[in-house]
Amino acid sequence: MARELTWGDAEDIGIRLQEEHPDVDPLTVRFTDLHGWVVALPDFKDDPKTSNEKKLEAIQMAWHEEYQDAQS
Repeated sequence: MARELTWGDAEDIGIRLQEEHPDVDPLTVRFTDLHGWVVALPDFKDDPKTSNEKKLEAIQMAWHEEYQDAQS
């Protein structure tokens, strides 16, 4: 069984988002959409209302690293 993800797991969430959306450049994703995609991850178990811009930005940057790695 996979580990439950929370807003604090930016790197793990970034990896999962890269797996779920491999052709999407994370820097083009609006935070409202990013929030929805994170909450929709099957392993995500945190309170959707406790996200904020700082947490979403950390997730976006972690995802962007994974995206760049996949492009090279």
